[in-house]
Amino acid sequence: MKKYPKKERQTRLVQAIEDNPFITDEQLAEKFQVSVQTVRLDRVALAIPELRERIKHVASENYADAVRSLPIEEIIGEIIDIELNKGAISIFEVGPEHVFKRNKIARGHHLFAQANSLATAIIPNDLALTTQATVRFIHSVKEGERVIAKAKVRDDRDSKSITIVDVNSYVGDELVLKGKFEMYHTKEKRSDVK
Repeated sequence: MKKYPKKERQTRLVQAIEDNPFITDEQLAEKFQVSVQTVRLDRVALAIPELRERIKHVASENYADAVRSLPIEEIIGEIIDIELNKGAISIFEVGPEHVFKRNKIARGHHLFAQANSLATAIIPNDLALTTQATVRFIHSVKEGERVIAKAKVRDDRDSKSITIVDVNSYVGDELVLKGKFEMYHTKEKRSDVK
């Protein structure tokens, strides 16, 4: 791939981010054969927010009205795709506040919370509660890693009020968490549920 003059590179950078708002600075640097610092300077010059802010913007624009079972700000991770009652994907950036100080490994409850809130968000009803969860932590996750959780609703239904949602979480191509969530739901709004 050839190197582009600054103006052309910036034009192509804008296009690359419009095509994929979830592209990282590192991926852009590789794509345009420049340093990550150059990409960051280009983004600042073009008033393009960092990845985390772009993800939040896309999620709030596209999915805030779709998710009914809990407020979008209560979801752990950022939803990047959702089709109610079918499937959903979220991204969770593991920061220093999510890990054990001594070994920089993510605390399990954060990974569970991402998977559980995604399983809840996929339910198209006003009330959705986890009645049972079976979760297996397969591999540790470290500070700075990006966890992508993928939820899928099972087709087989024993009950109208229980939906089973399978959630697999990955860092890159590596499976780090596997979960099965039994979700109770109802369309009725209850005054005692906030």
